[in-house]
Amino acid sequence: MLERKKKKDLLGLKDLSGQEIEEIISWAEKMKENSKRGVEEQFLEGKCIALLFTKPSTRTRVSFEVAISDLGGYPLFLSAQDLQLSRGETIEDTARVLSCYVDGLVIRTFAQEEIEEYARSGDIPVINALTDKFHPCQILADILTIKEKKGKLPGLKLVYLGDGNNVANSILIGMTKVGMDVTICCPPGYEPAEDVIALAQEIANRSGLTALISHNPGEAVQGADVLYTDVWASMGQERDQEERARIFGPFQINSRLISRAREDAIIMHCLPAHRGEEITDEIMSHPRCVIYDQAENRLHAQKAVLKFLYQ
Repeated sequence: MLERKKKKDLLGLKDLSGQEIEEIISWAEKMKENSKRGVEEQFLEGKCIALLFTKPSTRTRVSFEVAISDLGGYPLFLSAQDLQLSRGETIEDTARVLSCYVDGLVIRTFAQEEIEEYARSGDIPVINALTDKFHPCQILADILTIKEKKGKLPGLKLVYLGDGNNVANSILIGMTKVGMDVTICCPPGYEPAEDVIALAQEIANRSGLTALISHNPGEAVQGADVLYTDVWASMGQERDQEERARIFGPFQINSRLISRAREDAIIMHCLPAHRGEEITDEIMSHPRCVIYDQAENRLHAQKAVLKFLYQ
């Protein structure tokens, strides 16, 4: 087994300082430019990184497998259903055994507590590729996208409309750490986690920013530089789809709503999207909709995360 330095993990953006986020984004910009020229750093040469997923995935799985391969490593996909986890083996035992074989774990699962237990039990870096509470890799890619489109981060206003889910939680923490004002606009009872709101407001207060919760879409989007949404029913909530569609209807991103934002506001969605629900098909094709830039930037932001953890 390769000799390892003291490990670092990425379990959520709360683990990173604003300066570290900016450093990762700077690396992502350079690595994206290098990638376009066919130049890739090979700092993962000789390393095997396992992708342990209990949820289906398109962007996360493909972007991480390509990123690891481009950087000289070997991506090993592991479905939790194919492991002894499915027969009752503990996370602690699984993490300790995998630490003997591989050089890192990229985990996409339900409970944030599972990710944290993998990190405690193993001695290899653990990356949160999505839990029900946080989605840090997505938001790093989004920060990169906003910087590309707007030329800056500090002073911008981002308004997220929809469910206070893992994306909303990570937006609150990540965007305030890079100097942006954030409003989460959602129906009453669907707010982000209370501890996340408290942390984001603490960060915002220290920096003279705002981290607000709103229930009025028309008011919230006024003056917004960025409009962001996500599906109304995340994985595991499909049985509530019909009820959520009724409750969240007024929070749909459509032409009427974007007319209240700044004329040059960009529109974001982390995908997959339910066209006609949280966002109209017309807006998905709008020239200021940057959803595919976000998707592409997953690759480059995750390369930068790997650099942060392994160099």
